[in-house]
Amino acid sequence: MYPNPSKLAKKSSDVLLKTTTWGALIAFALVFTLLGFKGYVDHFSGNVAVPNSTGGKAPVRAAVTPEPAKTASSGGFSSTADHATESNPFPVSRKEVAAAGNRDRAVSTAGNVDTKELRAAKQEMDFSVAPASVEDPQAVIASHIAPDLKSLDPEKPVDVIVQFKSSGVQPDLAADGATNKSELPLVHAQLVTVKAGNLSSIASHPEVAYISPDRPVRGAVDSVVTAVNADLANASGWNGAGVGIAVIDSGVNNVVDLSSGANTAPSRVVHSQSFVSGNGHGNDDFGHGTHVAGIIAGNAYTSTNLQYYPDFYPGIAPEANIINLRVLDGTGAGTDSGVISAIQQAITLQTTYNIRVINLSLSRGVYESYTLDPLCQAVESAWKAGIVVVAAAGNMGQYNGAGTNGYATVGAPGNDPYVITVGATNTHGSGAQTAQTMTSYSSKGPSAIDHIVKPDLVAPGNAVVSLRSSQSNKLASQYPNLVVYPCDSSRTNCGSSHGKAQYFQLSGTSMSTPVVSGVAALLLQQTPSLTPDQVKARLMKTAWKGFPQSMSATDLSTGTVYQMEADIFTVGAGSVDAAAALASTDLAPAAVGSALSPTAVYNSSNNTVTIAGAPGTVWNSSVVWGNSVVWGNSVVWGNSVVWGNSVVWGNSVVWGNSVVWGNSVVWGNSDGTAGDSQ
Repeated sequence: MYPNPSKLAKKSSDVLLKTTTWGALIAFALVFTLLGFKGYVDHFSGNVAVPNSTGGKAPVRAAVTPEPAKTASSGGFSSTADHATESNPFPVSRKEVAAAGNRDRAVSTAGNVDTKELRAAKQEMDFSVAPASVEDPQAVIASHIAPDLKSLDPEKPVDVIVQFKSSGVQPDLAADGATNKSELPLVHAQLVTVKAGNLSSIASHPEVAYISPDRPVRGAVDSVVTAVNADLANASGWNGAGVGIAVIDSGVNNVVDLSSGANTAPSRVVHSQSFVSGNGHGNDDFGHGTHVAGIIAGNAYTSTNLQYYPDFYPGIAPEANIINLRVLDGTGAGTDSGVISAIQQAITLQTTYNIRVINLSLSRGVYESYTLDPLCQAVESAWKAGIVVVAAAGNMGQYNGAGTNGYATVGAPGNDPYVITVGATNTHGSGAQTAQTMTSYSSKGPSAIDHIVKPDLVAPGNAVVSLRSSQSNKLASQYPNLVVYPCDSSRTNCGSSHGKAQYFQLSGTSMSTPVVSGVAALLLQQTPSLTPDQVKARLMKTAWKGFPQSMSATDLSTGTVYQMEADIFTVGAGSVDAAAALASTDLAPAAVGSALSPTAVYNSSNNTVTIAGAPGTVWNSSVVWGNSVVWGNSVVWGNSVVWGNSVVWGNSVVWGNSVVWGNSVVWGNSDGTAGDSQ
């Protein structure tokens, strides 16, 4: 869309192979790798995670952790404590998740698709703990309480989300010592504060479906336009105009590149609202949300017209409108209840701003089935309302506890089968689609507990240059090596002497997620009648599937080389391809749930894994939407997953009760990880 003048002559007629210069930009950005158990926090003194002092809240965090500044003496992180502070995604105490390995696995009918057969299959495969006997009332009550609430001090006040079985008559929880903080009608729930010792009393009400903590979420963090063929889509007139995209993140500032009409019309940030307690504005103090919005809808006006830069930095849908719903604070932390409220508001504003897409570049741990998780229930409500929900897979791909090689690390709400879950690729400094390989940190499926096949898609997410929210945002200020400075007219001599920097660089599935959100906007601009399931199915079928069977990636911070297979749980259906999606006319059924992500089924007798589509989904149609068509070489005859030379890792951990999110797991390496080398 905005070609580098020095490369116009180099543009090949081959639409699948295009290059763009990244200049001297270095790929980095910390992977969000450390599970924030209190014991782990204590190990790294200086990690600023304080959920236990705030009523049990664990912040929802943006899925990006940038590479910290390096010291001149060591060449590494300035301090392990500083690194852990930024990378800790789940700051809850070890005690609070002590029962995670014994969580309930109840599964209910999802959407409009009959899942009785799938439910029965899961029970046969011991996907869940045996249901409590009706003769054991205490066990029944316990099954309605999340595992990370079961070992708390009875006198400790805790913020919990109480889901009810319907929106009708609800019990008066005040009699159980609960104080109502807010209503969450989207998921038939209330956010209340109550002593942990009173949770059983609340759970005993027949109207109560499930109780979970108000858990933390955290954001998942060059030119990627050519790598996904969005430049070809833009050249054909598809630019996202008129499509509203809700960015639920750390806020979005009204920066130049989010204006319209050659920068003469008003800002395309058409609505701003904060759901952060004590903060009434939607400004992006952290710097994550504006970066995400730029990947979706930046128009590169600054890098094209106002300053020289090593390259131009447009978004995928440069005329789309942004609805800014802030849920993460100045440190990139938030809570389930804030995200749920923002999703509710996106549904409310759907008609007003033609909101067709929600971008969730944030993630947290998986503690129960998606059918019980309130965050998953919220994204399903948006999906059923006709809004495409795109969620980050998470940055836990380097985790290798019990030999899992990063599998089963996809976070919530990316574990939900309705939504489009996105992993991250590395373009290695090239704009060529065929140059992509997987990053070491991109989380892999299947999902914990439910074993949903994830991610659905992948997209470029390593060393992505996008918008800087302000000169003082936390990410750019704390990590000045992230900043991309303007240059002189040669575009090679760059630095602060040439002006204030308006862009900076981040890595992570937080960055790949808005790529897919932008492509979804292009598709909806072209064909507004498409339902979320039709968008998901088409993007998956038309995705680029040319990954090599085996790949390696080098972590910049440690120099560790990771080996990966291009299986279905690593690359999903492939890397999103805007031009191919727009050229396709294949149409999945419009019914809600027709593109539910399938389930992985493990056969312990022969160490094989097959995938099973829920009844009524398109993946059961062998001709147009069959497994070999949609997932390409990631699936072979009989639906058995391709493993290459690797051993099936599921024997003891992925398929057992003590999954990755168990009570003794410490995520990632001891000092965290950074983005991959180019």
